[in-house]
This record gives sequence, C-alpha cells and structure tokens, in this order.
Amino acid sequence: MVGHPQQPNRPTRPGQASVADGGDRVAKALARAGVASRREVERLIEAGRVALNGQVLTTPAVKVGPGDILTVDGAVVGEAEPARLFLHHKPVGLVTTHRDPKGRRTVFDALPPGLPRLISVGRLDITSEGLLLLTNDGALARALELPSSGWKRRYRARARGRVDQARLDKLQEGLTVEGVRYGPIEATLDKARDGPAGANLWISLTLAEGKNREVRRVLEALGLTVNRLIRVAYGPFALGALEPGAVEEVGPRVIREQLGAFIAPPSLPRGERAAFKSLLPIPSPRREMKPASQGGSVDPPARKTYKAGWAKPKIRARPSGSAQAGRPTSPARPKGPGPRGGGRG
Repeated sequence: MVGHPQQPNRPTRPGQASVADGGDRVAKALARAGVASRREVERLIEAGRVALNGQVLTTPAVKVGPGDILTVDGAVVGEAEPARLFLHHKPVGLVTTHRDPKGRRTVFDALPPGLPRLISVGRLDITSEGLLLLTNDGALARALELPSSGWKRRYRARARGRVDQARLDKLQEGLTVEGVRYGPIEATLDKARDGPAGANLWISLTLAEGKNREVRRVLEALGLTVNRLIRVAYGPFALGALEPGAVEEVGPRVIREQLGAFIAPPSLPRGERAAFKSLLPIPSPRREMKPASQGGSVDPPARKTYKAGWAKPKIRARPSGSAQAGRPTSPARPKGPGPRGGGRG
C-alpha cells in the first residue's frame, strides 16, 4: 500500500471514491494485507478507524492505488504479503472468533507464537472440533467459504438415537428445518452400537454449504442428538494425524496448485517450503505441572541415561518387618573380586 508519496491518489474529501481507474477497494486491500475480513473492515470504517492519505474514510466505496498510504488506527498498512494457508486442529471449548463478547477463549488466543494475523475459513462452533483452515488473505478466506468454490466439507458425527441408511439417503434431496433450506448432504452410517434405543452411532457426512450448525440441525431433524462433531476434511485438505491444538502450514507449491484460481497473481507465494510447523498440541490441564511456588517443579525430572550395551540395574525389594518373618535367609555372598558379568560363567 505504501508507494511513492509524490504521486498520491487522493480523494478530494473524506469518504469520496478515488478517481483512479485501477486498484482495489479498501476492504479488499485490507483483507489481502491480513488486517481483517472485508466485513470487519467495513465496521472499522464505520468506526472512523481507517484513513487514506490522511483522510478518514466514511465509506468502503474507495479504491486504493499503488501510490496511496492506508492506515488503520494511525498505523501504516504495508504491502500485502503472499497468501499463506495453515491447517489447524481446533479443540473443543474454543470459539472461532477474534473477540468474544462473553469473554470465552478463542481459537486465536490459543494459537502458538510466530504466526501472522490470521482469518479463519468458515467457523466451527465451540463444541465442535477438527480441521480449521486459517489464512492471512481475507479475500482467499471469503472465496473458499462460498459454495461456488466447489469445496466439500467432510464431517464425522457421533449421535444418540436410531436411524437407518435409507433415512440418511433422503438427505441427498436437501432438507428444510425451521424455515432454513439445506442443500444435498451425503450421509453414511458408519457404526452403531448394539443396545436399546438411544445408543450412540457414527455417521460420515459430506456437504458443500456449511451453514451455521448445519450438521447438528439436520441430524436433530431426524431425531438424533449429536454429542461429538469432527470436521475431517475441507476441500483437498484433510485433518490426518494432526494433534488437537497443532498448526501446520501448507507449502507454497501446494497453494499455487490447489488455490491458484482463488488468489490474485501478485499474492501467490513463491518458493517450495513452508515456513511454519507446530505439531505441539495445546497442553492438557490434567498434565500441567505445578510451579515451584506451589510445591511443584518447573521442569519435568530428567531421566537417567545409560550407554549403549549397558544393562539397566534391577531394583530389588528389600525384606522388611513382619512380612518377611519366618522366611529363611540366604547366606551373604562373600565380597571380593569375582568373574566379570555378575558371577555367571
């Protein structure tokens, strides 16, 4: 965004559209720079937090040219970085938003350090888990969320109740629940436990829209209660063995091959290797160690190491008290030099 100030493309008054023929609208420019999604940018403009060449904007209908200086809260927004994409295994208990009015912990609060500002591709509700795509390119996130992208979402749902494959097959015709129309869904009954009505069963589902709580509402319409929901794939990207809380970056070559149609040419990454990979899961509260101030140790105790070929010493229980009373004792082994290897010839 920062170009040559001697050739600015200035609106004649705050909020007036730029006269340049080229350039991107301000919402798209900020989304590409990873500042916020287009919808969030519009809210920033309404709050008077965005300025172009020193003039506060009042409308998103403004184009940003190569010579313009764009600021948010007084900070200059630099040129858009190449598009990056990350795979994240979202755990249960986190909300997919940057700020939560209820003060709940968010996905972005729990991400490991060293990441750029990221935007989620779609959402997973607080009780859902599994694959969540994260990107620094707001325009890319928006494109991948649209059903027109053709990207399918695959889920595995554990539900309580009874259903047969014939009823699940009817979901391919679509379904209307409380006035909301849901598109075709492919559903397969994977596993059902033998038992009385209300036993748990597993269902695999594939859908293209991904509306708010779509899987839960559709299965509830069939008389099922979903008690676990895992997104296992989004488009060509799968959850695989990624641990809960872990993040893995998609390589530039894969981005060019799989996402090239959704990314503007200037934003396509170069090179071959991904720059970030964190396979460490979020620490479980049950495994957290107490600090030293609370009688615990900061670091886990170090394990004793042995050289290759050495046998680890066996720990023998020593007889004590009445438990060993009346048992004959073996004569003491004489001390002194003996054959190597513990006396075994």
